[in-house]
Amino acid sequence: MEKVRFTQMKDGTKEDYLLLDKHEKTYIKGTADRLIKFIGSLNSTLQGYQVSRLEHSLQTATRAFQANANDEMIVASLFHDIGDELAPLNHAEYAAAVLKPYVSEKTHWIIEKHGIFQTYYYAHHLGKNKNAREEFKGHKYYNDTVNFCENWDQKSFDPNFKSMTLEDFVPFVKKIFNRTPYSN
Repeated sequence: MEKVRFTQMKDGTKEDYLLLDKHEKTYIKGTADRLIKFIGSLNSTLQGYQVSRLEHSLQTATRAFQANANDEMIVASLFHDIGDELAPLNHAEYAAAVLKPYVSEKTHWIIEKHGIFQTYYYAHHLGKNKNAREEFKGHKYYNDTVNFCENWDQKSFDPNFKSMTLEDFVPFVKKIFNRTPYSN
């Protein structure tokens, strides 16, 4: 494979950066496949819960699908917790950053803030503020995020729920991650 000649970015030539740009465009086209592979590996996580992180994600996305959510919201529901694996203290922001180029401002905001909104269900048991989400009261996507958490996310830890398979979501994932990115 042809490689750039520089060892410091400041020494790169136009030809070097055109080569890298070509490879980057090819790599970007594989984003959907890498994300599907990654989420498919989340079978042994979420210790203490009755379902794996993968199953939680599938349940959340299935609920979005059953509620006739748009394709990007279904995909965002599938990937809303992918940050748990690598960034457990800011998982929602991590997931939102992955999704940002491919989803609307609204979908991005819902995923970015869902971690804070989700504390409504448990923070008081840990001596914390369950109403932390109230900081965003009046925001145009506040109610959408409350609804995401209430109707899809918080109830998707059920070992008896019949979720769709990861393969069922592949066409949605490919559609969203293969479209022209937003210029958020």
